[in-house]
Amino acid sequence: MLLTPRTTADIHSTRILSLDANGRILDWISWQDAACLYVRDAVAWTIGEPCLTVHGGNNRNTGEQSLLQLHPIVASRGQRRMGAKEPAPALTNAALFNRDRYTCLYCGNHFQKAALTRDHVIPISRGGRDIWQNVVTACLPCNVRKGCRTPQQAHMPLLAVPYRPSWVEHLILSNRNILADQMEFLMSHLPKKRALS
Repeated sequence: MLLTPRTTADIHSTRILSLDANGRILDWISWQDAACLYVRDAVAWTIGEPCLTVHGGNNRNTGEQSLLQLHPIVASRGQRRMGAKEPAPALTNAALFNRDRYTCLYCGNHFQKAALTRDHVIPISRGGRDIWQNVVTACLPCNVRKGCRTPQQAHMPLLAVPYRPSWVEHLILSNRNILADQMEFLMSHLPKKRALS
C-alpha cells in the first residue's frame, strides 16, 4: 500500500474529521479507519478535495492498481441518537494545557509540558472539584507558591476564567495538523455563546 502526496510523517499525523450522516461532528479518525469506511461502502458523503490517495494492490483480472482517495471530512452512514448530548472532553493534563495554550494562568509565562501542572483554583482540600471550571494550567513555582489557598488568599489573581471547552473546541485544540477544509468546517460549528455551567 502506498500513500500520496504527503511525506510519511505528514501521512501518519493527518487525521480525518468524522461526522454522522446528519453532519454531527463525531471525532478525529486515522486515515486507516477512514479507508475502512470507504471500503465497506459506509461513507454517506464527504467535504473537501481529496487529501490522501491510498494505492492498493493490482486486480488479478485487469492488472489495474486500486486507488482510494480520502477526503478531509467524511460522513459515515448511520446517525448519532437524536437528542444525544455533545460529548464532554475528558479532563486530562494534555487537554488542559492545550486549552490554556501552555501558559501559566498565574504568572502568564509560556512553558514546555514538563514544567506545567494542574492547579485547582479552589483546592480539593477546601471542597474544590476536579472539573474543567475549577482547574487551570500553572507552572510548578506558581503552583507551589499558591499551595492550598485560593487565588485571592494567595494574592495571585487568575489571568483567565477556567471553562469547559465545547467538543468542537476540544477537537481544534487536540489536533495540530488541521487541514483548511476541516478548520473552516469546525469554526462554523463553534458555540456562539459560552454557557457558564
